[in-house]
Amino acid sequence: MSSSGPLDRFTRPSFEGLCAADERREKSDLECFDDARMTRIGSLKKKAINASTKFRHTLKKRNTRRKSDSRISSISIEDIRDTDELQAVDEFRQALILEELLPEKHDDYHMMLRFLKARKFDLEKAKHMWADMLRWRKEFSTDTINEDFEFKELNEVLKYYPHGHHGVDKEGRPVYIERLGKVDAARLLQVTTLDRYVKYHVQEFEKTFSLKFPACSVAARRHIDSSTTILDVQGVGFKNLTKSARELIMALQKVDGDNYPETLHQMFIINAGPGFRLLWNTVKTFLEPRTTNKIHVLGNKYQSKLLEIIDSSELPEFLGGSCTCADSGGCLRSDKGPWKSPEILKMVRSGEARRPRQVVKILNGEGKFVAYAKPQYPMFKGSDASTAESSSEAEDIASPKTVQSYSQLRLTPVHEEAKATGKMRFGSTVSGCNDYAPMVDKAVDACWKNPSSLQRNFASKGQQNL
Repeated sequence: MSSSGPLDRFTRPSFEGLCAADERREKSDLECFDDARMTRIGSLKKKAINASTKFRHTLKKRNTRRKSDSRISSISIEDIRDTDELQAVDEFRQALILEELLPEKHDDYHMMLRFLKARKFDLEKAKHMWADMLRWRKEFSTDTINEDFEFKELNEVLKYYPHGHHGVDKEGRPVYIERLGKVDAARLLQVTTLDRYVKYHVQEFEKTFSLKFPACSVAARRHIDSSTTILDVQGVGFKNLTKSARELIMALQKVDGDNYPETLHQMFIINAGPGFRLLWNTVKTFLEPRTTNKIHVLGNKYQSKLLEIIDSSELPEFLGGSCTCADSGGCLRSDKGPWKSPEILKMVRSGEARRPRQVVKILNGEGKFVAYAKPQYPMFKGSDASTAESSSEAEDIASPKTVQSYSQLRLTPVHEEAKATGKMRFGSTVSGCNDYAPMVDKAVDACWKNPSSLQRNFASKGQQNL
């Protein structure tokens, strides 16, 4: 028998209360732990979802970039070259190298060809012209003019000399427009000076070669280094040919003719009235026949002719087209063209426009397609040419005797996929050629003719390739 003292009734309930409190506390701790665990799991799940979403977005961006890069890398830029011109350029190039007149910056097939054409393929005259051009570029600081010179008065100048590039023609060449009938030479020289305007003119030419021509080449998928020009001469006559106007015209013409030859594809002179036609008859006597052959003088019914070579959407409304560039202050202030495309601009500035996608087609003296090749990048490196491999059909342009030069092309093999009934298809770049085209793995040499016969050959061809 147990006896209970006076403390028993307090001790027993306290012990039971403590046990119950411990139980409640354990349950509370367990619930808190479960809540904390669930909260943490929820947080981790949320982070996982966010990471997954971010990863998907990253993958999407990468895939988009890859698709864009794939599309960029698939671009082929066609470059058609004549066999006689190839030979002439190679001889010219070797002559320039021997006299240390070929900086890497200007080691360019098309640039050398333009100077040869300007001197009717006379090697010595072309060489002197080239040397003068290099000297002028150094004295004029042409290589840094885009960074060093700012033409702040352009907006004012455009009021008195409306001009500018606008769009491209149907073959992808940039279109340059001048409204000569609206030129006020006296007022022009009040807002700028002759020297500053010439600097601006040179700067624009440099931008055309570094930006506009490459952008047009990418957009058109073919090599482009010439422009289509439209001159609106409404109201122009002898009265407009003031001393200031003559000085400006002569200064610009000298710069263009001496340093940027053969960049005009064709010119359309529109709104030519009796006064201008009288002036034109005088002016054209000072021009080379090959230049006058590129110029078409039209009256006031010119719209249909322009629309034959330029799409309406690329032609300003004031010339019979449908473009107004209302959001850019007018067509001659918009500088509209492929060079405004961010994607194309990125390709040009990164050098994409000159990478191995270029496709060279070689034509013989009669303009027939005789070879196809793909030059590696860079285009002109004389010390690293690929090995030769030619078919019997290509002996006239790629025989074992003719594999020493034209290394600037660095031609790589062109793989034949199919050849049947006189037709041939090359890889995935060119297909459906009507004439058999031999495979060429090496650039051709300049051994066929001596220099004197070369010039006679071009003379006999007349204006065919000019």
